[in-house]
Amino acid sequence: MSTWVWIVIAIAAVIVVGVVAWTAFRKRRTQTLREGFGPEYDRTVADAPSKREAEADLQERQKRREELDIKPLSPEAREHYLVAWRETQVRFVDDPAEAIGEADELIQRVMRDRGYPTEDFDQRAADISVDHPDVVQNYRAAHGISMANDHGKASTEDLRQAMVHYRSLFDELLGTGGADDALARDTASEDTGAEVRR
Repeated sequence: MSTWVWIVIAIAAVIVVGVVAWTAFRKRRTQTLREGFGPEYDRTVADAPSKREAEADLQERQKRREELDIKPLSPEAREHYLVAWRETQVRFVDDPAEAIGEADELIQRVMRDRGYPTEDFDQRAADISVDHPDVVQNYRAAHGISMANDHGKASTEDLRQAMVHYRSLFDELLGTGGADDALARDTASEDTGAEVRR
């Protein structure tokens, strides 16, 4: 065989190896993002114009999150927030609409104390999605109900569901894992049927 044939074969081999390596890299990146973001990965891909753009968005979220100084709450702050949450749940029995507003504000205060920026809801949700991908959709749903409530378009059942959603993120942010649910249930009136359950 002549030299130019060997050159063509070598170039073709390099191209094939490059394509295989690029494909393996993309598969590994997709798998890592899917495992890291869970259901948030699927939601982002469904909402984006392309899978490539969705994955770029998720990687951008990770990069932004790495630049934040997220820290755990002190035991005192954690206890303060648990008490505040119990009070908000109790208030839900008499004034669900007001309690939802308080729950949203409480979540934002916890986030701010942990080091998350809180100026914009979409950015809050994106930042939370990196550390808490399993509950970020709950946060979006609760926020949507809270917005509907501001316009008088949320039923008591919607508001109860929003409290459950807020509670799932609250537990994640505090690391309670719902350990405090029994005490919270004891403080709410079971007779009203408006008790917030997890």
